[in-house]
Parts: sequence; C-alpha cells; structure tokens
Amino acid sequence: MAPFEKSMEMMPFKQRKCLETRKDEVCSIRSKFPNKLPVIVERYIREQTLPLLDKSKFLVPFELTLGQFLCLLRNKIALDSTQALFLLVAEKSMSCMSSSMGEVYSRHRDTDGFLYITYASQEMFGAPQPAARPPC
Repeated sequence: MAPFEKSMEMMPFKQRKCLETRKDEVCSIRSKFPNKLPVIVERYIREQTLPLLDKSKFLVPFELTLGQFLCLLRNKIALDSTQALFLLVAEKSMSCMSSSMGEVYSRHRDTDGFLYITYASQEMFGAPQPAARPPC
C-alpha cells in the first residue's frame, strides 16, 4: 500500500467523503437493506493499544443491543478477555449497553444518516499518573 493510501485510510470517514456523498450512500444502503442500520466504527484518534478494524462500515439489525454489538467488535478485534473496550457514540457519549441499536441510532445518528461509534481502551479516559516523588 502506498503511503498516501495508508494516510487516507487513517483519516476519519467524515473527512474522506463529502456530506452529499455520505447522504447518498446512506440512502442507497437504507433502500437495499431497510431492516439494517448504517454504522461507522472507528478507533479513537489517540488510541495506542487497540488495533484498527479491517473495515469501518457495518450494517446492524435494529434489535441488536449495543452490548451485543460490543461483543461482535471485541471478536473482530480479537481482544483478550482482560482487555477493556469502550464505545463512544457520536464521539461524545457512552450509551447504555442494553439499548437497542435502533434506539441508539434514532437518538445519535449524524445529519448524513450514519451512526458514528468510536472505540477506545481504558487508558484513553485517564492518563497513568507518574510515581510520586519523595519530598526534598
């Protein structure tokens, strides 16, 4: 893969495609798959420990819970059972894991029609504290 292609791949989905293209894509997806939701899943930009997913677009059933979706992502990333994985919906909120994807989609979908989910490990929510130095 050329360096330019790799840098495009690392760029967030919203920056790779204009709003009209994304809206057209959602329209096409929803007409072909009326019982599925278009979801974009991307790694948190400052994430260091979790690997990238091999794809970012997912078609998800309405009735699937966010917790079930989290399990699917854990399997795709091949995480160890001791590794933490957090999902941020619309880049700002952690939703209830028992909420259906339909509920999450209706509350947090973007103006382009996609639901954006960011995944991160625990370290992103609090930097490790340096060891305390003894007083002089």
